[in-house]
Amino acid sequence: MRKITLSNGKVIEVECLSCALTSGLVEPDGGVIIETEHFHAHQDVAYPIKGLIIVAAKRHIKCLDELTEDERLDYINVLTRIRKAQREALGIDYVYYFYNEDTSHHFHTWMVPRYEWMYKFGRSVESVRPVLLHARNEMNNKENVQEVIEAIHTLTEQLNQ
Repeated sequence: MRKITLSNGKVIEVECLSCALTSGLVEPDGGVIIETEHFHAHQDVAYPIKGLIIVAAKRHIKCLDELTEDERLDYINVLTRIRKAQREALGIDYVYYFYNEDTSHHFHTWMVPRYEWMYKFGRSVESVRPVLLHARNEMNNKENVQEVIEAIHTLTEQLNQ
């Protein structure tokens, strides 16, 4: 079991955060944004950045090449739909996508939006970690969290029409 601190300050103990989220054991703030047969998308639970979405496989796998044909098609469709909703509903012009295989979690992709305020940390992939830490440490206030929750509801509404 691992102890994980969520952006809302709550500490949970789980073996796999993605499994806990996709199974409904842990409810992400704002709820599920979109769910398909193979994937579950939610606001990142650790960093309060509007539109920072995690797309997690429901099946506990670690690598892209472990996806079945149906999962691969579902994956690209989910990413595409979310990206379109980020642009249309939240006005997000740019997104960084991350997925790594040396994680203790299972297969998931981060869709990290790029906002103007982030550029003070740089414009490359190296800027993402400082951006995330800044959000966790400096933006975890009532006003920003409310904006994040509103963005979750906006995306959820757009994606589930």
